[in-house]
Amino acid sequence: MLARWGGRLASALWPGNCLACGADGEQGRDLCPLCEVAIPWHPRACLRCALPLAGEKANTTNPHHTGSATCASCLAEPPPLVEVRAACTYGVPLDRLAPRFKFHGDLAAGRVLSALMVQAFAALPRPDAIVPVPLHRSRLRQRGYDQALELARPLASALGVPLLDGALLRAVATTPQSRLDAADRRYNVEDAFEVPPRVDLPAHVVLVDDVMTTGATLHSAAQCLYRAGAVRVDAWVAARVP
Repeated sequence: MLARWGGRLASALWPGNCLACGADGEQGRDLCPLCEVAIPWHPRACLRCALPLAGEKANTTNPHHTGSATCASCLAEPPPLVEVRAACTYGVPLDRLAPRFKFHGDLAAGRVLSALMVQAFAALPRPDAIVPVPLHRSRLRQRGYDQALELARPLASALGVPLLDGALLRAVATTPQSRLDAADRRYNVEDAFEVPPRVDLPAHVVLVDDVMTTGATLHSAAQCLYRAGAVRVDAWVAARVP
């Protein structure tokens, strides 16, 4: 109770700023009303890769899209992920929040992204466990935090799903995917992950990451989890690059 009243007092004395544009934020929120209304909730998309289906555009009204269509590419060559869900389309203001969170230590921006994921995925069937896509220990030392874990921890808590931190390890210090083109990303993360011998994976696992671009990292992680005994692997991401 003291913490709650202390938070209300702090909000009244020091009103927050919008993390996306710098304008005055609403009480208890890190986005201003205009940026909150502009959130590009991901439209109805392919169930296997989360790319928007033909004619679908990002919207600002409904974060709950539960369509079951599959695009032609995924029908021809099914990816290892059974389902991929994206809370938002990568665009304004996500294109400001995500880089600040991932590369500039702005954990407050990460809290906004995680809250958007909770809102978007609240109606989905619950998996047996959530597994964050890990950083290699060398990059974790440089950054000081794992962005996927910072998203997965509050998401798992809000949805009541067990969080398996440490169930998946990045065994190879790969080149950052952001520096590579689409063709090289898949080879860069091939066999980059491992599951420790002590880990007993449940049947249905959801991988959590910040942004999905080509899907190479998530696919490699999913294949590793299958080899370790998972029966079904999905992915939930804060944003999908269209």
